[in-house]
Amino acid sequence: MRQLLVIVLAAGEGTRMRSSVPKVLHAVAGRPMVSHVLDAALAAGAARIAVVIGPDHDKVAAEVRRVAPDAEVFVQSERRGTAHAVLAARAALERGYDDVVVMYGDTPLVRPETLAALRVPLAEGAGVAVLGFRPADPTGYGRLLTEGDELLAIREEKEASAQERTIGLCNAGLMALDGHAALDLLDRVDYANAKKEFYLTDVVEIARGLGRRAGVCEVAAEDVAGVNSRAQLAQAEAILQRRLRARAMEAGVTLVAPETVFLAADTRFGRDVIVEPNVFFGPGVRVEDGATIRAFSHVEGAHVGPGAIVGPFARLRPGAELGQGVHVGNFVEIKASDLAPGVKVNHLSYVGDSSVGANTNIGAGTITCNYDGFRKHRTTIGANAFIGTNSLLVAPVSVGDGAYLATGSVITDDVPADTLAIGRARQVNKPGLAARLRAKLSAGLAPKK
Repeated sequence: MRQLLVIVLAAGEGTRMRSSVPKVLHAVAGRPMVSHVLDAALAAGAARIAVVIGPDHDKVAAEVRRVAPDAEVFVQSERRGTAHAVLAARAALERGYDDVVVMYGDTPLVRPETLAALRVPLAEGAGVAVLGFRPADPTGYGRLLTEGDELLAIREEKEASAQERTIGLCNAGLMALDGHAALDLLDRVDYANAKKEFYLTDVVEIARGLGRRAGVCEVAAEDVAGVNSRAQLAQAEAILQRRLRARAMEAGVTLVAPETVFLAADTRFGRDVIVEPNVFFGPGVRVEDGATIRAFSHVEGAHVGPGAIVGPFARLRPGAELGQGVHVGNFVEIKASDLAPGVKVNHLSYVGDSSVGANTNIGAGTITCNYDGFRKHRTTIGANAFIGTNSLLVAPVSVGDGAYLATGSVITDDVPADTLAIGRARQVNKPGLAARLRAKLSAGLAPKK
């Protein structure tokens, strides 16, 4: 069991993103890029994670601590190259680990198994190991100069010869170092290059000069795709969505039109779930066995119970808890509410900050009026109640088991169990008035108020 330190470089400003948000906080599949990287490091068995951030990147530090509470955060106050950035975590390096892996916070597609493969050369005695890939167009990438399975050097494109630029194997950026020699290697890096920066890539030639072997591990290009622009962010999203859809279908989910369904990285499905076209899942969704999510629904932060049916054109917001067999129909919105088994909310309704008992039916156009302009208030509806069409429940209010609300009622007081509540103005009929009204209107006269 070799102890692993992972150093994540996450200090980039992301100027090409044209954003005030630090680059690594831009989301892919509903999570910041740096969170995907941290997940991969944790899954790969990191004993310790060190993250190097830029000055005033407090939001990055907060996200790091949310995902990996034990991670150490270091600040790179000056930007003098990748080796300089790694040395910002000197305190972590000084503790001594068997393996050190350097990752980047803007490579959200890296898999734990890729990190495991990168460490294999170290276990076999190498001082350095590098990930390589073959892009369709190698322009702009550093080239890996090899001899057999030995890595001789990494040549940045600006400093590569014409012959070296014909090489298709490129540097993916991720690197593994013998943890017991890492500080010595890094401290030997100088800035004798065109950009006057401390290149982490120079470690390869330094290690070989000290008699240490350097290895290379080739991986698929998409595994190490970095994100430096909005276009590359969209490309990373597309790749991760493809992976997530494949994983869902392998787990027993029917995606009727997979390419139209968008998942969050943490979306969880049971078996025999059916998802119709054009459904969006935000973070924090769990859908249990046998549920159906119909077309054009938006689900975020919600739990959908076994056999429940959602949609079409439904919206489940954070805190929506749907029990077994619940029906939430077209143009219905549920927010911060728990619906017990058998509840039906089939048309054109809003249920917010509410608890609804088992087998209650909520009619079309029902609204729980939960906000008074300053605070949110809760509505409680018992089991086996019937809420008539176009009812308004002005919270805080409770409706007892088996109660019946008449259609078109405005409910401002509690309704006891098994009570019929009518909260509307009495209807008054005026015989013949409609004909007289039409006559006035046709003559161009406005009706009396």
